Amino acid sequence: MAIVNLSGVRKSYGALTVLRDVSLAVERGAVVALVGRSGSGKSTLLRCINGLEPIDGGEVVVDGRRVEQNEASLRQLRQEIGIVFQSYNLFPHLTVERNVTLALSLVKKMSAQEGRAVAEKVLSQVGLREKMAAYPEQLSGGQQQRVAIARSLAMQPKLMLFDEVTSALDPELKEEVLKVMEGLAREGMTMILVTHEMDFARRVADQVVFMHQGRIHEQGPPSRLFAEPETPEFRQFIASTLN
Repeated sequence: MAIVNLSGVRKSYGALTVLRDVSLAVERGAVVALVGRSGSGKSTLLRCINGLEPIDGGEVVVDGRRVEQNEASLRQLRQEIGIVFQSYNLFPHLTVERNVTLALSLVKKMSAQEGRAVAEKVLSQVGLREKMAAYPEQLSGGQQQRVAIARSLAMQPKLMLFDEVTSALDPELKEEVLKVMEGLAREGMTMILVTHEMDFARRVADQVVFMHQGRIHEQGPPSRLFAEPETPEFRQFIASTLN
């Protein structure tokens, strides 16, 4: 059964239409890569799934519940969906451990001891258990991004959203973050990611969704999609990523 169902989703900013009748189903445990040129609507679609952007039409259903723009509904939704952005958004004055445990104590009312146990577990998952006492400024960009991922994992989400999480990193740091995401995929985490990393999408995604001008232009398993692109737009996009 699908954990995410989008039906005819529309979104505009004034006169600019960003999403045009987007429909998509994401199965539990699947990894879905959203690809396409800048401005094609990928990041906006991700933010609509998490309720960060209200939609103008259609429906977003996550785990059987319609996403509504009311505080109680959004609070519940965001406990079940982790989202990681290009910018790490870590609190510079807090240790790595406290960055991870802050929401656990505020939202889940966990004790310091319980929170520490969770932090140890999720930081081990991203290979950073030894950095619990460090501050963000003492970490590389790749390490900070991995802490941001651990912070989301600490809430035990049913779904993880990744929005261009490697685009600000140099190649070596990028690879360490991608390895963490690949590990999550192997463990069965449902993930939707906006990415320009075509090799990663080919290797890890179950489904690739090519967006163009606010619509889903093509979608399917990467083995078929990259081997036999059906539209000139996707062929051009693939060619541009190889240059």
